[in-house]
Amino acid sequence: MRKPLGFKLVAREEGKSHFQLSIQDFHFNPQKVVHGGVLYSLADTGMGGALYPMLDLANGELCATIEIKMTYLKAARKGVLDCHTTVINKGKRVAMIESEVWNEGKLVAKATGSYAVFTPSKS
Repeated sequence: MRKPLGFKLVAREEGKSHFQLSIQDFHFNPQKVVHGGVLYSLADTGMGGALYPMLDLANGELCATIEIKMTYLKAARKGVLDCHTTVINKGKRVAMIESEVWNEGKLVAKATGSYAVFTPSKS
């Protein structure tokens, strides 16, 4: 049975977002630490959340992840993960974004991402 990861939007404004995740047992890998994929998904969600308010939604502008580089710094085992994200630059076609994931006052992961910014064709 699939479970949602449980991300919670804490704050969002143009170019910034803050998401949280309360760590649960199902977030763990076999070594009993939060799986890297959970941290990656949290950062990716934060990046999209920070970029979305900057899009020209009235004209159908969308975004999609091109790539993310994730660096894991410390293991997370309990408590809450806080993901703070900032859009570094939004160009016409590509946005550059950074996320930091914190756990109990310690930086556990840092990510940089590139996102495509586009308007789908109507054909």
